[in-house]
Amino acid sequence: MSYRWHNILLKSNQSILEALKVIDNAALRIALVIDDTEHLVGVVTDGDIRRHLIKGVGLDAPVEHVMNKTPVTAPKNVTRKDAVKLMESKGLLAIPLVEKGKVVGLETLNKTGSGRTYENPVFIMAGGFGTRLRPLTDNCPKPLLKVGDKPILEIVLNSFIRSGFKNFYISTHYLTEMIKDYFGDGSKWKVNITYVHEKEPLGTGGALGLLPNDVPDLPLFLINGDVLTNVDFEKVLEFHNKQKAHATMCVRDYEYQVPFGVIQGQDNKVINMQEKPVEHYFINAGIYIVSPELRRSVSKNRYIDMPSLLESSIEQEKDVVMYPVREYWLDIGRIEDYKRAQLDIINLDL
Repeated sequence: MSYRWHNILLKSNQSILEALKVIDNAALRIALVIDDTEHLVGVVTDGDIRRHLIKGVGLDAPVEHVMNKTPVTAPKNVTRKDAVKLMESKGLLAIPLVEKGKVVGLETLNKTGSGRTYENPVFIMAGGFGTRLRPLTDNCPKPLLKVGDKPILEIVLNSFIRSGFKNFYISTHYLTEMIKDYFGDGSKWKVNITYVHEKEPLGTGGALGLLPNDVPDLPLFLINGDVLTNVDFEKVLEFHNKQKAHATMCVRDYEYQVPFGVIQGQDNKVINMQEKPVEHYFINAGIYIVSPELRRSVSKNRYIDMPSLLESSIEQEKDVVMYPVREYWLDIGRIEDYKRAQLDIINLDL
């Protein structure tokens, strides 16, 4: 949410010239037109003004002559991800946030001048060999395999960027230079990328011990680099913070149908029969948030997987909570998963 939206407010009787000055000074390419009670009555962009000037409208004319009186808006509690979806679907660079008709903020597509951003570090595991995807991974690290027209890792990165995250750490081991050459320092995406190289595989938890000392002292996202999902990361972080958790594990509902009739008995007596029952389980989705305390507890070059690290936390009676993922989720671990991803990506907003 832009914190400069107060600078782009206008009254409908102010001139087009004044609107141009407001738009130019704020560098947001939009001005919000309000009434005396700060209710939104329209928006005006540099494009609106340009089109009307061509038609002969003078710069001294009131801005109400050129404003859009039925602008697209969003509620004040809209997530960054949903706001971006709305802007992209409408071809907009910004949308005003309103509550009961009053302007309370502004979301911008490129976050120029602000936007809802998070300093929380995002740690992406991208060092695996991708053994089950051979021969595709013989000469290409799994994170660089393309789903649609983008590498898997770029899709993961963009999902976090669209939610307002900007501090990224990527753990590498196999074909490291290919990943570094593609993503660089993150400047292409206007984010910060730092690489953590595992000389020997340390497991998903052990890589935490290699993070530099200047990592922001905030809850950290950790995600496997082969997960394709449109989960709302802002909501996951909000949930973690509200729970004041030591760690949050994202889980996915998994159902399994037993292919036979299941019999329950006592001694020699049948007491219940179920024909091909469906069992439901929560499975690990490969997405976590860990507290700074938990992150710092992992010593350098210690091999440990995240499930083992979390089990240790549970034994210490630390709060480890789970966040059910109801949105799309796919672990691209096998050839059949990779083929499915190619079909799924067509209808996904990723």
